[in-house]
Amino acid sequence: MAVYNRVKITNDIELKDRLVAINRVTKVTKGGRTFSFSAIVVVGNEDGIIGWGLGKAGEVTAAIAKGVESAKKNLTRVPVLKGTVPHEQSAKFGGAKVFIKPASTGTGVVAGGAMRAVLESVGITDVLAKSKGSSNPHNLVKATILALSEMRDARMIAQNRGVSLEKVFRG
Repeated sequence: MAVYNRVKITNDIELKDRLVAINRVTKVTKGGRTFSFSAIVVVGNEDGIIGWGLGKAGEVTAAIAKGVESAKKNLTRVPVLKGTVPHEQSAKFGGAKVFIKPASTGTGVVAGGAMRAVLESVGITDVLAKSKGSSNPHNLVKATILALSEMRDARMIAQNRGVSLEKVFRG
């Protein structure tokens, strides 16, 4: 069961966008070739909020702008614990499978391509991540965000169980 922590965008959230991939599409017609572009973009505040979007347009800059607007409409809150993830998590979307594991301070982001963009945008500084299966950036971004959105922190688990937070976080 996926846990989605949707976030409403407000003026006080400072979002930074990262371009993950651009794809050029060529359509051949009787009159010649028509080019269009699609861009997948990730936005985040580097403090636990992340979103992704896809923009399609006749120019690269317009496709990126549409992708950023789409990403701002679909933001998710992710638990970040001291610069890393709270626990191991895996997820699958399409043909892409991802595995995310917490790392000690100073390790850095050990991830490649699309996963790196997502993890850095959410504000994770130390993590070990592996992608298996498809390397399609669209599926990798969606699988990584799915894995991050399914993570739970200790405070949420304690609240669900009805345990006092003072008992959990003592000394």
